[in-house]
Formats: sequence, C-alpha cells, structure tokens
Amino acid sequence: MAEPIQHEPGTDGAVTPESVGGTADIARAGTTRGTDAAKAGDDPLFPPGDAQELQTRWEAIQASFVDEPRRAVEEADTLVAGAMKLLAETFAQERFHLEEQWDRGGDVTTEDLRIALKRYRAFFGRLLAI
Repeated sequence: MAEPIQHEPGTDGAVTPESVGGTADIARAGTTRGTDAAKAGDDPLFPPGDAQELQTRWEAIQASFVDEPRRAVEEADTLVAGAMKLLAETFAQERFHLEEQWDRGGDVTTEDLRIALKRYRAFFGRLLAI
C-alpha cells in the first residue's frame, strides 16, 4: 500500500507520513499516555504487579497438573479469561482517554488532531502486536 503524498515544507502544516508516523513501524508502537510515541511501544500490557500475580498463578496451575489435570485446565481457563478481561478493560480505558484528547467539538487545532492521530497509530500498533 502506498504512503500518502508528502507535501513540500512550508505548505501550511500539511500532514505527511513523517508528521503522523509511517506505516512501517506500526507494529512496534504502543499507547502514549502523554509520552513520546517511540517509548510507548515499550509499555507493558499489564501493570507490573498484575503481570507478576498472573505469572505466579500460572506457575501454580502448571505445577498442579500432575496431581489434578482437569482442575489445572479449568483454572488455566479461568486465569486466561481473567487476563483477557483485564486486557480488554485496559485497552478500553486507554481508547477513552485518546477520544477525550480530540473530541472537544470545534475547539481542536490541527496540531491537536495530528498528535491524536499519532497516538491512535501507536495504540493500533499495540493492538496488532498482541
């Protein structure tokens, strides 16, 4: 897919692939809660405490398989469902915050919209990376 045509410098703030980020790095990008988009791809999917708790629970489930395989699989299912729910809630909240940044009626500048589009690109890239 071709990138949009880049306008010459000094063309009244025209949007270019570089001004909103190219498509090549979309999968590496993450959300940007007010941070630089390049750093956002490093954001963990879960807060560190939650990730550690999920990992600890997984290890316990895996260790219990020998003695109670069916129960271990049931607990694994519950754990995965809970992790997916937490992830969905996190992404829904981040999307809500993105929308708040630009959905202010007519009081939004082109620069605000450019920044919002960069943040959406990073957010979308993070979704695709899952």
